[in-house]
Amino acid sequence: QVQLVESGGGLVQAGGSLRLSCTTSGRTVSTSTMGWFRQAPGKEREFVAGIEWGNGNTIYADSVKGRFTISRYNAKNTVYLQMNNLKPEDTAVYFCAARSLGTVRTEETWYNYWGQGTQVTVSS
Repeated sequence: QVQLVESGGGLVQAGGSLRLSCTTSGRTVSTSTMGWFRQAPGKEREFVAGIEWGNGNTIYADSVKGRFTISRYNAKNTVYLQMNNLKPEDTAVYFCAARSLGTVRTEETWYNYWGQGTQVTVSS
């Protein structure tokens, strides 16, 4: 059984930083394409960042480019989302998602497994 567990969310002031972690069990990140998504109140869930399983290619939503960085630590089966220069509009529940192999894509339907989410709140 595959499980994804996010951590690292919290309350931060605008301009601050947070690092989210997503630890997997039942599946290794080295053979999984991983993605981070977020959902703000009253809005649809949207793609934030993704990393491909083999070559480590990364893609980002335009809204976070230059501020967020996705990375992985295979030995710990963990994927990270480093978030810098946070803005109030980054406030959302952040979800980790995984897919066995495959290219990295932005569509949430592409991913098979999901975590429960972690809340990120950025105050102005």
